[in-house]
Amino acid sequence: MHDAERMGRARQAITVAGIAGFVILFSGFMAASDDDILLKINRSIDVFGRVYKEVTANYVDDIDPEKFMDAGIDGMLGTLDPYTAYIDKENSDEVDLLTNGKYGGVGVTIGIRDGAVRVISVMDGYSAQRQGVLPGDRFISIGGVNVSNMKPDEIRNLTRGEPGTDVKVVIEREGEAHTLEYVLIREEIQIKNVTYAGQVVDGIGYIRLDRFSRRAGDEVRQAIREMKLSGNLNGMILDLRGNPGGLLDAAVDVASKFVARGSLIVSTRGRRAEAERKYASTEEPILPSVPLVVLTDRNSASASEIVAGSLQDLDRALIVGTRSFGKGLVQTIVPLNYGAQLKITTARYYIPSGRSIQEIDYMHRDRNGVFVVTPDSLKREFTTAHGRKVLELGGIAPDSVVELDDPGPMVLELHRKSHFFKFANHYVSEHKNDSLLTVTPDMLSAFKSYLEKEKFDFQEDSEKRVKELRQIAERLRYGNEVLTELNTLSGILDREKARGFERYGDYIRQELHVELMAHVKNERGRIEASLKFDKQVQTAVALLKDQKQFARRMGL
Repeated sequence: MHDAERMGRARQAITVAGIAGFVILFSGFMAASDDDILLKINRSIDVFGRVYKEVTANYVDDIDPEKFMDAGIDGMLGTLDPYTAYIDKENSDEVDLLTNGKYGGVGVTIGIRDGAVRVISVMDGYSAQRQGVLPGDRFISIGGVNVSNMKPDEIRNLTRGEPGTDVKVVIEREGEAHTLEYVLIREEIQIKNVTYAGQVVDGIGYIRLDRFSRRAGDEVRQAIREMKLSGNLNGMILDLRGNPGGLLDAAVDVASKFVARGSLIVSTRGRRAEAERKYASTEEPILPSVPLVVLTDRNSASASEIVAGSLQDLDRALIVGTRSFGKGLVQTIVPLNYGAQLKITTARYYIPSGRSIQEIDYMHRDRNGVFVVTPDSLKREFTTAHGRKVLELGGIAPDSVVELDDPGPMVLELHRKSHFFKFANHYVSEHKNDSLLTVTPDMLSAFKSYLEKEKFDFQEDSEKRVKELRQIAERLRYGNEVLTELNTLSGILDREKARGFERYGDYIRQELHVELMAHVKNERGRIEASLKFDKQVQTAVALLKDQKQFARRMGL
């Protein structure tokens, strides 16, 4: 796709998670402004220009005019919502990436593990996978540039480029005595919206949708079609957890796969008449009546909330999980001079019941300077198609609230220090011909030995509390009896802490299994393994299997 074509498509797309929308030029606002507003704007621009010129010309130290102007723009936009932002030329390519879901790269996902930037997963079918790059590999140099001390974003920029070009990379791998060299070919990487699809149990399908770029609806349709061909579908789970959103059109497209043609999915209203639009399904659904559960969490935002909220309002699905983020604002990308762009909030969106799900009122603060959030007691009630009561504002509230279990401080610390990742990386390198589908006692024993070698330690809440009690006792000059009892309690807690591997054994086995599958089967393996232990997924499965309970929850 040529640059001009990409820019043209980016200008036409509508977004609800910080991408593009219908373009409203600045002059469009002026047409309906009265003389008083015009006067204030012209006067303010004049004052701003004078201040900018005076400071850049006469300040005691040299000032970079471009950086100074950027700071002024950021300061102005900082008084608005966090989604209104100035995008300079250097970052404008990200708009095209997010709207079209494509970029030129080698097919790796990278991140920081064990204090170094490593390959987290390798995408199927691209140069890195074909030539043998593996999860856990550490980049030493890219294109002759030493990247040992670079940040992940800087390394990504080196791997990306024009499709068809090549780049030489040097990597370090666990179990290899010497560094390895590869010449990777950059290709057009199509970012997947649907990162996993399959049946979690017989007859119940599962789709994980991670973003809403232009092809999201097509990918959902294809996933459903393939599951229908592989067997009967008696229920479907659409997982929107962690999905930050994307294009509004893509959200409408995805929802249309489940609701009747002509169903209103979302409407937008803003300050200008041009912002008022209604979006309805224009196609026959591929899955019109199969019971549906949508999973959400606090990181499900914007386009995710349009899909979840519309399916809830139309009584087409039950929502399971936790409350969504609460972003009900629509942004527009306005092209500026010199390759820059302005992302500006131009409308609010409303789901079929008529409610807005925006949580924070960014134009009002309380006496402490905190943005206003409406309490539940003051929120208006709306009704779904079958008369169920739902509240406005504050995101999408689940029909069935399911909180995930706390795995405990030991498991969280193991993740924080990347020990599951590092052990799996080491174990896979030494057991290339072994079956890794099951976490065996020998594997657990090896992990325990690895942690002892690493001198792994963690702190439990009980330790903190006893330490605080001892400090209080000493400060208030309690008697030796109290201090002796606290020392006895500390000893008991230390013995329990030493049993951490046993107490948290179930979670440790689960996380080891997930990480090993990620190393063997990449991201698909990670997701597939994690579903077996996912409390919210299992709750959804139980609801879909119990037709009477599902119908009752739906108000049927």
